[in-house]
Amino acid sequence: MTEEIQQEQGASPVRLHDSRLVRALYLTVGFAAVILGLVGIVLPVLPTTPFLLLAAACFARSSHHFHDKLLANRIAGPIIREWIEHRSIRRSVKRWVYLLLALSFGSSILLMPTVWHQAMLAALGVVLAMFIWRIPVRDAEA
Repeated sequence: MTEEIQQEQGASPVRLHDSRLVRALYLTVGFAAVILGLVGIVLPVLPTTPFLLLAAACFARSSHHFHDKLLANRIAGPIIREWIEHRSIRRSVKRWVYLLLALSFGSSILLMPTVWHQAMLAALGVVLAMFIWRIPVRDAEA
C-alpha cells in the first residue's frame, strides 16, 4: 500500500528508517518473525499472530515491498490491517483462534505420556486463552 492509501484508511504510514544498517536489522528481524510465525502454525505453544505483527512492524521500518506483501496475504493481511487500524480482531477470527487453540493443545495433551506434562500444557493453554480473551473484539461493519 502506498502512504496515501494507508493515511486514507487510518493506518500509520510506512516510514523507512534513515540508516541502511538499521533497515537491514529490521528486515532480518522481520524475516525471523515470519519464520517463527510459520513454525507457530504447527507448534501449539508458539503463537503465530504476534510474530506476524512483529514482522509487519519491522517491515514498515525496513521495506515497502515486504510490508505490502505481508498486508496483501489473503489470510494474515486482513488480521494485521485490523490490528494496525483498530487495535482489535474480528469476532470470527477470535473464534477460529479458540478452535485451533483447543485442537492443538487438546491433541498435544493427549499425546503427552506423563500427567505432569499434560498439566503444564493445560496450564499454558489456559494462560494463552486468557491472553486471547483480553484482546478487544470489533464486529465487522455492515
